[in-house]
Amino acid sequence: MTGPGLVIFDNDGVLVDSERLANGILAELLTEAGLPYTFEETVRDFMGGSMVSMRQKAEAKLGSPLPVDLEDRYHERLFAGFAELQPVPGVREVLDRLDADGIRYCLASSGTHRRIHTALTTVGFWDRFEGRIFSAEDVAHGKPAPDLFLHATNTMGVKPADCVVVEDSPLGVAAANAAGMRVFGYAAMTDPAKLTEATAVFHNMTALPGLISAT
Repeated sequence: MTGPGLVIFDNDGVLVDSERLANGILAELLTEAGLPYTFEETVRDFMGGSMVSMRQKAEAKLGSPLPVDLEDRYHERLFAGFAELQPVPGVREVLDRLDADGIRYCLASSGTHRRIHTALTTVGFWDRFEGRIFSAEDVAHGKPAPDLFLHATNTMGVKPADCVVVEDSPLGVAAANAAGMRVFGYAAMTDPAKLTEATAVFHNMTALPGLISAT
């Protein structure tokens, strides 16, 4: 398989099957804080963004500060749920294919380094990404700004035009486009209509190697 100089994976919902858990917990906490939210609404408004951007958006809607410990309680519930965390179906085989063909890859996520480490360790992917992990904590502006992806490519020594990004959120797609990278939108949980700005949209990880090889 031929391919790009670097494949950049989002983490939640692309490598680890955590989005349903994470968005359900966030909806519960926001509702408890006086800002009623459903699971579907948290997906719509916050999926793919950092906790910093979530707080800014939620407080603007609420008109007052959220509890100072909301993020701590979010991660406490999230990490408890991670005991049952699984890889996204088919992504292990995608990584095996990239390894076999010598295509470099890394991870760039809106999650914290602690969240990324916990998730990857749980599903057995830590060794595959160690030393090639980039978090929104590393940059001034998270997705949809291009900063995180550009930080990753600069560190990895690859030109943005030679990279492809695998994302499942509109914020991530926007960030990849702003960085001048091709981006494949994974629509397993996301409405495909919200990923139309991606270079291509796919619904099953079995399709990803073909998309990568065609770049």
